[in-house]
Amino acid sequence: MHRQEQNLTFWMKEEISMNAADTGFVLISAMLVMLMVPALALFYGGLVASRNVLSTTMHSFVLLGVGALVWPIVGYTLAFGPDIHGLIGGFENIMLFGVGKEPLNGGSIPALAFMAFQCMFAALTPALISGAYAERIHFQAMLLFSTLWLLVVYCPMAHWVWGGGWLMQMGALDFAGGAVVHMSSGSAALAAAIVLGKRSTMGRRAGLPHNIPMTVLGAGLLWFGWFGFNAGSALAANGLAANALVTTHLSAGCAILGWLAVERWHTGHFTVLGAASGAVAGLVAITPGAGFVEPWAAIIIGLLGGAVCYGGIFLKRLFNYDDALDVVGIHGVGGVLGALLTGVFACADVNGVDGLLYGNPYQLWVQFVSVIATVGFCFPVSYVLLRLTDMLVGLRVPLDKEVTGLDISEHSESGYQI
Repeated sequence: MHRQEQNLTFWMKEEISMNAADTGFVLISAMLVMLMVPALALFYGGLVASRNVLSTTMHSFVLLGVGALVWPIVGYTLAFGPDIHGLIGGFENIMLFGVGKEPLNGGSIPALAFMAFQCMFAALTPALISGAYAERIHFQAMLLFSTLWLLVVYCPMAHWVWGGGWLMQMGALDFAGGAVVHMSSGSAALAAAIVLGKRSTMGRRAGLPHNIPMTVLGAGLLWFGWFGFNAGSALAANGLAANALVTTHLSAGCAILGWLAVERWHTGHFTVLGAASGAVAGLVAITPGAGFVEPWAAIIIGLLGGAVCYGGIFLKRLFNYDDALDVVGIHGVGGVLGALLTGVFACADVNGVDGLLYGNPYQLWVQFVSVIATVGFCFPVSYVLLRLTDMLVGLRVPLDKEVTGLDISEHSESGYQI
């Protein structure tokens, strides 16, 4: 048989079980999620002092490299390998062994496409945590902690919820990462803020964003990438993906209004930073339910997400911790709110599961259990990993380097030449 005939035969066999549109859609979604990492770098970078813009940007961008190394070697198999007692995946897919062009579990996309999509989640999630420890952490400590956290916290969480683990078996709903991404990173952010302590420059030079237009640009790119994040989690170019895209957009837009309304009531002003923060809050809040709730419910989730997360950012004042860029208040609080509201508004007409509003109060209970389990696992384990990192390489930069700025002291660069 000629080479061309062999290729045609192989293509026809693949075509029987796989769908080119679904495959292309998931690959494009993976690219959109990858874009969210530099978008987050812009969002966070604008929020810090100008002397820390490069270090904060680096904290996000470098994790694309960490994810590209750790995820294919061992991360993917821990998250999505054969289930071991509902707790972790087995090592059958280490170094991506057995993960190739064949369909994923008899589905319509190649296993490699799914792996690539999830690889971008694995890079983004630890990057979210970096907002809590901005402006005061050693770069090598950040790298070590992020790598350990990816393996010890993120991979088990991904398995519990998406890989056949105990929360998935229990029926917990998390369409695109309310627990796996946002509650986990929010819990880790709280641990980081506690372990590292407050910035030494608080009250003198820290706390004010140096470039709000940069943050707004980052928020807009995050919004764009979130369409791949949520709609792509349908893993097919179908009606469920369309529902997820619409609910994502409605929630983000309405959260801007919810945040601004409460901000106006509280401060007397509508701020640009508030609009950007509100959009991200709405995106976080809809993430667990994007593929389970109807569009009208997404409007309510967005309005509540913006309003509640505005209140969430004041938790650090109430409990006296320094979450530099409000990871706890937006991702932690927004993830919890979204998970619970998914248990209220889930509709079987969308994706086969009803929530409290449609006569299934048990689903709200399951969502509550998933919240407690996520925070109860991620916070203490993250705390231990931070302490371990501190013992091994030291977490905090010295005071003189913190005052000088991490751009110069850690990277020997400056973001601006004046």
